Amino acid sequence: MTSSKRSTQAMVGLAAILATLCASPAMAARPDDAALVARVDRVLATTPLIDGHNDLAWEIRERFGNAAGVDLGVSTANLPLKPVDGEMPSPLMTDIPRLRKGHLGAQFWSVWTPPTITGPAAVKMTLEQIDIVHTMVARYPKDLQMAYSADDIMRAFKAGRVASLIGIEGGHQIDDSLPVLRQMYAVGARYMTLTHTLDNDWADSATDAPKHHGLTPFGRAVVHEMNRLGMLVDLSHVSPDTMRAALTASVAPVMFSHSGARALDDHPRDVPDDVLKMVAHNHGIVMVTFAPSYVSPARARWEADRAAEQTRYNAPPYAGLYIGQPERAKAALAEWDRKHPQPIVTLAMVADHIEHVRKVAGIDCVGIGSDFDGIPDTPQGLEGVDKYPALLVELARRGWTDEELGKLAGGNMLRVLREAAAVATRLQASEPPSSATIGQLDADVAKKP
Repeated sequence: MTSSKRSTQAMVGLAAILATLCASPAMAARPDDAALVARVDRVLATTPLIDGHNDLAWEIRERFGNAAGVDLGVSTANLPLKPVDGEMPSPLMTDIPRLRKGHLGAQFWSVWTPPTITGPAAVKMTLEQIDIVHTMVARYPKDLQMAYSADDIMRAFKAGRVASLIGIEGGHQIDDSLPVLRQMYAVGARYMTLTHTLDNDWADSATDAPKHHGLTPFGRAVVHEMNRLGMLVDLSHVSPDTMRAALTASVAPVMFSHSGARALDDHPRDVPDDVLKMVAHNHGIVMVTFAPSYVSPARARWEADRAAEQTRYNAPPYAGLYIGQPERAKAALAEWDRKHPQPIVTLAMVADHIEHVRKVAGIDCVGIGSDFDGIPDTPQGLEGVDKYPALLVELARRGWTDEELGKLAGGNMLRVLREAAAVATRLQASEPPSSATIGQLDADVAKKP
């Protein structure tokens, strides 16, 4: 990118961030905001901002079928919406113009399949989404570039493109097969979340009843093979016992691609302080999410109360006040919503989580993992991929130095990728690919009552 283009982009970025700060009563602009914005712009001109998690690939599949079905070269914020499974989806949070305004340097594009889809069907669906990512990147060669390493990220960044990496969001997507895991790596996957919202055959989820109380022997073999490959072990979505087991088993730094601090929001998806301390020892990274219910305990409670109320009105096949009367159930829920407004979640609350992770795990172990296009709404001030700089401005206002902002933005993730690659080089020099199967390793586990 030429210096003149950088200067123009800086001016556009300054105006956009100041507009964001002025738009929200909770984020009123202050006299020093222009100076803070200029500082953040300088940081992001030299360090790529790396987001650990964005679900655009799934949204493209669900809404448009394939990457050719939507033009990411223009704003997607006001696209006409069509119902998905009977419900209106949220406006998209991602497009190239907003990526540019947000100074994004690299994105881990999540490829996800519902955890109820398992076996070969999950493998196929995962590969189809990986193809969406590759096709999306190929369609916008001036703006996006595939990346598989820290060096690739820096090459794309210096060329003025958004480095595009792939993360698999669920261990069920490899069908209990280490050869499938290796082939996922071969086509570009650079992290895998060990579970999604349900337990799988070898690891427990944070949001399901414990089955294994951590990892089975095969689960530990998966972690080790990921270490050998250089694929990051992602512990978002897993239970605390699985977090601890994976951190004990891994010889490479781990990541949490999109999680919050449980000390601030006692949600099972967030990371307890004892685990944050283990992350510090492991030299891993916790990439703080923007998902409102993982940020705000009031929002988490409101969502639980609303779900209970919805069930009370209509819980087929035998229960519910308005069973078989969908219009009455809809009206009753609307009245409940009127009396119980959704709690407000703000950018400042996300900053609180970042600061807590920093306090417990250290400045070298914190990053950003938005979950854009994987969440129905966002905190105020973080409505789309153009808003990242506003978050860094808030932290700069709280006293963060340029060096600390650079570590949060992308420096820590670059370090994690490089350290994981060094571990992989060492392991590959002494170990062949594992041929272990779940039947072999977990046979004794399966026999237990």
